[in-house]
Amino acid sequence: MKNTALNDIHISLGAKMVEFAGYNMPIQYEGVKAEHLSVRNSLGVFDVSHMGEFFISGEKSTEFLQSILSNDISILVNDQAQYTCMPNDENGIVDDLILYKFNDEKYMLVVNASNIEKDLNWINSKNKYGVSIKDESEKYSLLAIQGPEAINAMQSLTNIDLNSIAFYHFKKGLFAGFDDVIISATGYTGSGGFEIYCKNDQAIEIWNKVFDKGAEYNVKPIGLAARDTLRLEMGYCLYGNDINENTSPIEAGLGWITKFTKEFTNSQYLKVEKETGPKRKLIAFETIERGIPRKDYEIYSNENTKIGFVTSGTMSPSFNKGIGLGYVSSDYSQKGEFIFVKIREKFIKSKIVKLPFKA
Repeated sequence: MKNTALNDIHISLGAKMVEFAGYNMPIQYEGVKAEHLSVRNSLGVFDVSHMGEFFISGEKSTEFLQSILSNDISILVNDQAQYTCMPNDENGIVDDLILYKFNDEKYMLVVNASNIEKDLNWINSKNKYGVSIKDESEKYSLLAIQGPEAINAMQSLTNIDLNSIAFYHFKKGLFAGFDDVIISATGYTGSGGFEIYCKNDQAIEIWNKVFDKGAEYNVKPIGLAARDTLRLEMGYCLYGNDINENTSPIEAGLGWITKFTKEFTNSQYLKVEKETGPKRKLIAFETIERGIPRKDYEIYSNENTKIGFVTSGTMSPSFNKGIGLGYVSSDYSQKGEFIFVKIREKFIKSKIVKLPFKA
């Protein structure tokens, strides 16, 4: 099992450590709800150094990435990021990821930790353009500094105006005394903030300076469990739960990152699926009766017919009610529709709602 550069710090802070994607990672510190609310209301810092970083470079980098990614790169300017996915040939998704554009001949792909090897093999198999593909995942650490106080707390650590980094944009420069640090604003919590990409030997000093500057804003270390509840409240997909090798981006509600202005892997099938409509759809729901939905729980219609299953579920720390995502037959996917989640042999009445979840 691998350790991140910050492993000893997590242990010294009393984190509960678990194996995740081959890494020893902090799942929680003082508790999921407290950590969740710290990010929503103030400031929290995640170590997500297990994520993968691939660098794509060469004259045909844009052309190559257009051929394997669902979203349209042509609309990007330098220093802009884009959420996208890599469709496979079997109507599913190899991975979802964030693309960073440095220029027309240099990009970074940030991929899910559990998919690093698979993604690298897939990308290499599609490389008919002579581009350079470098996996530098083992060289980089990644801190996600999230919450409404992120700019106030972190501005003194950089000469870059953090207010000038628009959503899904990034800048490379000085941070916490180190040059060439990537500061981006993509987020996975819905509470604002930044991601800091640095080299492993810089991570401890950056972490310490972040916590020093964040002290007056009651900064807290946050584990992966709260990261999951935060992203679920926003309705963001998690690979391995809500999307995988067997779910298409269309049925997962990711048509907005699936652009048919160009050809890409399996685009012809996905275009037809979008035009005709998928047989099932990913929906968001909240429980009306008492109960906490969990992954793989069955979903039923009010006619007591099984219509789908839960992919992600929790008790929302912000709203104190059960919330979840799941796939159901398209006939039952309308907002406002009542469904029933089977929880411990009871059928818990729930309602399909619009994202993000609200009180």
